[in-house]
Amino acid sequence: MAKIKTRSGNKTLVATVASTKTGSERRDFLYIATGAAAAVGTGLAAWPFIDSMNPSADVLSVSTVEFDASLMQPGQRVTVKWRGIPIFIDYRTSAQIENARADDAAILKDPERDDERVQRTELLVVIGLCTHLGCIPLGQSRGDSLGEWGGWFCPCHGSHYDTSGRIRKGPAPKNLAIPPYTLLPNGKILIG
Repeated sequence: MAKIKTRSGNKTLVATVASTKTGSERRDFLYIATGAAAAVGTGLAAWPFIDSMNPSADVLSVSTVEFDASLMQPGQRVTVKWRGIPIFIDYRTSAQIENARADDAAILKDPERDDERVQRTELLVVIGLCTHLGCIPLGQSRGDSLGEWGGWFCPCHGSHYDTSGRIRKGPAPKNLAIPPYTLLPNGKILIG
């Protein structure tokens, strides 16, 4: 508040005038409050549309895949599709396991011990996509090139993976990824 003095004849008049600063602060507050209310209202109005983009119950029900690994033989490799992604399941032989464990001490781009990559020593479960550009490496079918370390080989750019799915040579920056999976007591694998 500001006081203004004026003289009118012999009398001095004192008038109190509201400061413009207080008025502008009040106006700023009203603008911010209105904008915040509009943003919240827009968010609440848009939420049903955003929520409709979530997967439906029937899609979520197939978000897991169950595979019976008890039917596999040592040395056998199987590819299973999970959410449209190839999952490589390798029932490793004792020689493959020994090679993977021997390579634990090797200098690796993405260091990870073999026992950190498996839940059961003989079963290796990895996502079958090269970590360089997402190609599908060779090694799942008989006669495919297994690369220099006997695992998988991506011919597109020359990435070599070992029997634990670790990158050993080539441009791929990471090991073959491990999907979320659970070993069930009946010998089945639940992926997802």
